[in-house]
Amino acid sequence: MKTKDKNNKKFKLKITVKQFVLLLVFLVAILYTIQVYFIYFDNGKTYGKEENKNVEISDAEEIDIDKIIKQNAGEDRREEIEKQEVELEYLTDYKTNKELPKGMVQVIQEGRIGTQEIVVKKTYEKEELISEEQISAKVTKASLNKIVEVGDSNYTNNYTVKVGDTVYITAERVSVMLEPDDASQKVASLMKNEAAKVNNIQDEWYYISANGTYGWVKKESTTYINPNETNTQNRTSGSAKEKSKSQLIQKLNFNMKLNEPSELSLNQFKKILTDNKDTNKVLQDNAQYFYYIESQYKINGVFVASMAIHESAWGTSKIANNKKNLFGYGAYDSNPYNGAYNFSKYSECIDLIARVLVKYYLNPAGTKIYGGEVASGKYYSTPTLTGVNSKYASDKGWANKVYNYMQYLYNKL
Repeated sequence: MKTKDKNNKKFKLKITVKQFVLLLVFLVAILYTIQVYFIYFDNGKTYGKEENKNVEISDAEEIDIDKIIKQNAGEDRREEIEKQEVELEYLTDYKTNKELPKGMVQVIQEGRIGTQEIVVKKTYEKEELISEEQISAKVTKASLNKIVEVGDSNYTNNYTVKVGDTVYITAERVSVMLEPDDASQKVASLMKNEAAKVNNIQDEWYYISANGTYGWVKKESTTYINPNETNTQNRTSGSAKEKSKSQLIQKLNFNMKLNEPSELSLNQFKKILTDNKDTNKVLQDNAQYFYYIESQYKINGVFVASMAIHESAWGTSKIANNKKNLFGYGAYDSNPYNGAYNFSKYSECIDLIARVLVKYYLNPAGTKIYGGEVASGKYYSTPTLTGVNSKYASDKGWANKVYNYMQYLYNKL
């Protein structure tokens, strides 16, 4: 019995060890299997899900997100802020001289353009510039105002200076240039009332000789009237002859060139701008300045007057009344009143807008214009109402509206 029991005990111990080893092997195999499962199968499913997500993201990247943003922002519109250095135009101060023939203009101080640094917001639609708004401005070089004397005597004159005539300096000091160009070399200066002989005429310049000095001076700073003569009537010859209504209206058409004077007389401008619609008499009291801009800047004064009527509602708008600004000059669609320039006199805004139109809108770049300057042509298309409308006004019907006023005024002759 004891031997049997002993053998049984040994057998049982042997089985237990074997079972233990098998169990251990089995457990190791299970652990290994579990590890492989997590590494290659379960973890693979996790990346598989991310891969599916990646596929979805990849599909999204194929969509033009910028296009969607532009469309949501308003039909492919975008804005840019730009800093620019631009010219600061001078103003013109008109003074009456009762010794000069009525309507005659002579410069006694030349204007000088300054510079300013402006910040501009530009709006583009499908790469096309559709609006441009000035946000701020800082003067970097002050301008010098031009001073002009205008005749107000009881007689008129239409004499035109020719080669061989003697002219007299009207400004306090005038530069004599080597060439008929403001950028040319200065060779001398002439003082007010000095006499000079005209040897040649080119555009807005006279080639003169004076006390051994030869060179070019601006026409606008001279006069043919001798300041030393005491008899005012002896300073003139002949009188201005008005053109008839039929002669003047013959030029009127929608595609007429606006960089040519209308040739209305001073009295005719006063006649057409005297109107019951002008309740504040703004146009009536400033009619002479539309005449003066024609003789100085080669622009159709009836066109400029029609612009003033349209933009200011016959001088009744808030900007016209409070800021003496008949054209809304400087105003932008987003904030017109605060953007519009202030003027001390209506004559200042009339003169300035005429120069701006001639310099930037009505003549191609490089064209010789007033005072020896040349046109920028920055907004030039054609010297017509349609050409000006394309860059000057956002209202596409602006040209037709201005032309309606031009017809109205011409028919009042």
